[in-house]
Amino acid sequence: MADFMVGNPALIVVDMQVGGDDSGIPFMGGYDRQLAHAKLMIDAARRNDVPIVFIQEVHRPDHVDFGRELDGTETIHCIDGHPSTAIDPSLGMRPNDYHIVKRRYSAFFGTDLEILLKGLRAETLVLCGGLTDVCVHYTFVDAHQHDYHARVVEDACGGSTFARHDASLDAMEYLQTGARCVHVDVIEAFDKIGGMQRQAAAS
Repeated sequence: MADFMVGNPALIVVDMQVGGDDSGIPFMGGYDRQLAHAKLMIDAARRNDVPIVFIQEVHRPDHVDFGRELDGTETIHCIDGHPSTAIDPSLGMRPNDYHIVKRRYSAFFGTDLEILLKGLRAETLVLCGGLTDVCVHYTFVDAHQHDYHARVVEDACGGSTFARHDASLDAMEYLQTGARCVHVDVIEAFDKIGGMQRQAAAS
């Protein structure tokens, strides 16, 4: 895994919101386990000064910004001001954390995520959250097309079904060999980066 983290990493937490697996969107289950793994990575990012970006899907109460999103299986979800739309508090998001609100699947579409990532000088984006086959996948694809190294944490993601989860992970691995990982890989990499930075500062 020599090339697992290239340059400066950033942890991208996609749509891990209070609604979780009960938001009007089909879900394969296991949300509590995925949350727990995400929290461990967030803690590792904090102790090693790795930037964390929380992504939140939010739609206006009059539904004007849903576009074609309701043409498929999904029903009304993530309405602005509804308690279930909030970032899950168990993740420990802080007031000064980076926070991107999006209206579409990809966190790059119609947001300032690209400006933020350039400011952070991020080169490797580590993605977790939901849905694997929708918002995580579409964000991964846009990251790839913006020439970032992208990694997807498969045990901190959940899909609309197990089959779609697995198919999307396979598709992301197709785009970038070595993209698939698990949360312990990320924690180890973050701790290694932090250790090297502390050693350099002390010398």
